Amino acid sequence: MNKRTFLKTLTALGFSSSSIIGTSEAKSSAELDFNSTDSWDQIRAGYKLKPDYINLENGYYCFLPEETLEKYLEDIRRVNYQGSYYMRTVQWENKEKSAHALAKLVGAKPEEIAITRNTTESLDLIISGFPWKKGDQAIMANQDYGSMLTMFELISRRHGVKQVRIDIPLHPENDQEIVSVYENAITEKTKLLMVPHVVNITGQILPVGKISDMAHRHGVEVMVDGAHAVGHFQFSISDLNCDYYGSSLHKWLSVPLGAGLLFVKEGKADQIKPLLAPYELDKKGIYNLNHTGTHPVATDLAVMHALDFHEKIGGKRKEDRLRFLQKYWSDQLRDLPGIVLNTPKDPSRSCAIANVGIESSSPADLAQRLVKEYQIFTVAIDGAGVKGCRITPNLYTHTTELDQLVHALKILSGNKS
Repeated sequence: MNKRTFLKTLTALGFSSSSIIGTSEAKSSAELDFNSTDSWDQIRAGYKLKPDYINLENGYYCFLPEETLEKYLEDIRRVNYQGSYYMRTVQWENKEKSAHALAKLVGAKPEEIAITRNTTESLDLIISGFPWKKGDQAIMANQDYGSMLTMFELISRRHGVKQVRIDIPLHPENDQEIVSVYENAITEKTKLLMVPHVVNITGQILPVGKISDMAHRHGVEVMVDGAHAVGHFQFSISDLNCDYYGSSLHKWLSVPLGAGLLFVKEGKADQIKPLLAPYELDKKGIYNLNHTGTHPVATDLAVMHALDFHEKIGGKRKEDRLRFLQKYWSDQLRDLPGIVLNTPKDPSRSCAIANVGIESSSPADLAQRLVKEYQIFTVAIDGAGVKGCRITPNLYTHTTELDQLVHALKILSGNKS
């Protein structure tokens, strides 16, 4: 099936790429009927989708549904209309409301959450401000996000901190196998352990709570890279028992670019040195850490709109749908010759994200052929023992699009003529 025929088929089925909130067919999230068999079609209609390709790279940035986007634009106009009056009156009060709402979503205390600009900033604040001493050690994984690894390299140069890197098993038999890999790397000089809640290149969900419990028994603090977790699946930070947590809200929560989350466990913030000086030095708590000066405050307001959309769908319902979409395509390919799934089969160890490769093709070539020949946009991953394309659908993705992915990969791998 070529792209033109495929898009005509979607239109005939009622899955128009141009449907948006405001058309007669589209519905706002408040009108969604999840007792109806077409509820996910209703959600799809609430996104304005570019018709040139099938977007399966939502893990980097998932654009906003139209109702969230319209509210965001209204806030931009409102802030612009009020100007300095807004900035000098309710700016900080509104940002605090958004932070408290995020705390409720992730199961943290309000005073433990601050809004940053992204995961990288959140974790950099901790890495740069941690009370390092020369000779201290930090543990991380080769599969961790590249910017975090380079930040540790920078700290190594500045403070003489030793980096200890481990490899996360791609297909672990059990949680203890993962916990042991981290535990075996700990020495008496280990001070901080960085763990990805979700491995960004494979989609594997790690047993963070068990890793934290183990690390704390050794007197080691735990920092979690949760870039892909918030808004993706349900969890509570209190259950993770970590000391620090960072996430990006522009991914699975669909907040505009420029919003992230930082969690610092109560009592831990005062030991972290702020990267930038706040208006008042030596403030108590997390707000001493995330001062960035004048910033786009409408993004802070958009957090509330994104949370509203998320909650109307329901966190558990959203998680189940995202996991279904991943399993829908990956289960069809997992046992085929020449195809490599770099994501665990156990459904509890992944959600929306998975990684697939073809033995006869480099990741870059595979990504290029998918987009050129089948109009499927993905991202190539080639490093840290992972070779393949990361596939990240989202709520608006339809199974007909995933059928196109399966069809393409079967042909490219020689499993279908």
